[in-house]
Amino acid sequence: MTGTERRTKIVELIQNSEKPLSGTALAKQCDVSRQVIVQDIALIRASGYDIISTNRGYIIQEPLVRERVFKVNHTDEQLEEELYSIIDLGGTVANVMVNHRVYGHMEAELRINSRRKVEAFMEDIRSGKSSPLKNITSNYHYHKVAADSEETLDLIEEALRQKHFLVS
Repeated sequence: MTGTERRTKIVELIQNSEKPLSGTALAKQCDVSRQVIVQDIALIRASGYDIISTNRGYIIQEPLVRERVFKVNHTDEQLEEELYSIIDLGGTVANVMVNHRVYGHMEAELRINSRRKVEAFMEDIRSGKSSPLKNITSNYHYHKVAADSEETLDLIEEALRQKHFLVS
């Protein structure tokens, strides 16, 4: 097993365990020394996993993120209002998606989670660098929105409904 394969296995073992896993237990399952596990844990952390060392073993701190996809429709003039409606309530606009009758499913990552990012996005649109993806589907599009809870997503959904952006 390569180092990359071993580190993938370590992450899976920790994620799938109901209790913390010790370095010794991981070493035994991966057929390496505990020191190799310690080095692997450092590399895994550097790659972005939030691995916590406890006195009972390793755990991965999973971010509590909820996601929901909203189908929306609005004009170009309402684009900024739509984005602010989502981020002001604590959401992140993860992406935009359209289903084109000829080209099929098209998706672009956005990761808009602040007013500053909304302003930068809107400046790019207004400068003519590009036009919103929604324009190729008569303004119909989808956003995957991430938030810290279902309650936050419910608030966002209600705000989009009240502004008549949400499509049933």
